Amino acid sequence: MSRASTGKAVKKVMPAMPAVDEAQIDFETIELLFFAYRDFVSDPDAILAKIGMGRAHHRVVYFVCRQPGMMVTDLLDTLQITKQSLARVLKQLIESGYIRQMAGAKDRRQRRLYPTLAGRELALALSEPQSRRIARAMEDLTPDTRASVKEFLRRMRGRDESIEPIDSDLD
Repeated sequence: MSRASTGKAVKKVMPAMPAVDEAQIDFETIELLFFAYRDFVSDPDAILAKIGMGRAHHRVVYFVCRQPGMMVTDLLDTLQITKQSLARVLKQLIESGYIRQMAGAKDRRQRRLYPTLAGRELALALSEPQSRRIARAMEDLTPDTRASVKEFLRRMRGRDESIEPIDSDLD
């Protein structure tokens, strides 16, 4: 038996936002990072769209190719996602022949991931335009400036511990 709608909208309670001094926000750098990321992933996104895959597949195939034999638990930790978030993407990559999953040699409960030849070729095809983009952006930089760019990016890693984490999906 269905209930008739009362026509009343459910009011969502918004969490309190901290007071922020807008003058302290570096909007220019935020925008540069936003647009750089958008363009950095656009080439692989186009390649992946042609085979019915997305950024989640890119991340998985990239890290499995960079660390063949990695355990599923290590991939979950690297991507900072839940098993549920990874399951659909990993299943599709395995069924499509890009990744194979094998039991560990010493501990059969371990699930180790390996790229297939097709998976390695996909990872390289996705990384190549990104590598070209990086090379173009850094071509006129001195070695010290290149090192500074890499150090900046290293310092950008990691979650702000003052912000409550969410159960992140891959996309």
